[in-house]
Parts: sequence; structure tokens; C-alpha cells
Amino acid sequence: MDLVCIINALGGKKIIRKTVRSRMDLIELTGEGLTKAALLHLAGKLSLSTGQMAALLPVTERTIQRYTLRQHFNRAVSEHILQIAEVAARGVEVFQERERFLAWLNHPGKALDNHTPVSLLNSRIGAEIVLDELGRIEHGIVS
Repeated sequence: MDLVCIINALGGKKIIRKTVRSRMDLIELTGEGLTKAALLHLAGKLSLSTGQMAALLPVTERTIQRYTLRQHFNRAVSEHILQIAEVAARGVEVFQERERFLAWLNHPGKALDNHTPVSLLNSRIGAEIVLDELGRIEHGIVS
């Protein structure tokens, strides 16, 4: 997957304010922390409210509300935001339309034990399961 797609899900270079050329740059980016502006941009891409995003992250909605747009989250929160951005980028890539991806993201799936993909994004393992399912869909393996 193209790193540009992941960065664009977070608002692009305008919000990230850093050039990302490799996955190693993503490690540095999470070390510095992603900003509230990046989180809000991702929430918009996923059509989720701040409260819905907070439910997926190890941070409260109140903490998100208190942050300024340029304030950075800690590494743990930033890594989780980045992983959700990776799912968003991959989903749009697989479904080729944002609307189709969002419909899938919010619909319970048999392969996901009747959970919605979005509900699994609150953990690293859940996000990996969603990414695996997107890979199966891409290759025409539907369960």
C-alpha cells in the first residue's frame, strides 16, 4: 500500500508537516505524535464523530476536546491513529470508492463473527483482522 494514501487519510503533508518516504518515517512520526488535526481529518474520512473515534482509541473524548489542533498525542495514541489510517487507506484502495468502503466498515460481517469492522478497530489485533479481511476481499475470497 502506498504511504501517501495513509498520510492523506491523516490530512496530507499540510497537516502532518513532515515528508514520509518509508515505514521507518512512520515510526518517527508516531514518536513525535500525531496532532488533533490529523485525528479529526481521519474521523471525517471515516464519517465518525469525535466520540466515536475516542471509543476506538486509548484516550477519552474529553481529552481530545481539550487538545488544540496542533497539540500532539502520545506515542500509544498516535500509533493507534496511524493503524486506523492504514485501515482507511487500504479500505478505499480495495473498494475503490470511499462510500462503498464506509458501508462495508459499518456492516456486520460473517467473516468477522458478525461484528462490524469499525467495532474491531479499538485494538491492534482487531485492526489486523480487518486488514486481513480486506486482503481476502481484494483477492476475491469471500466467506
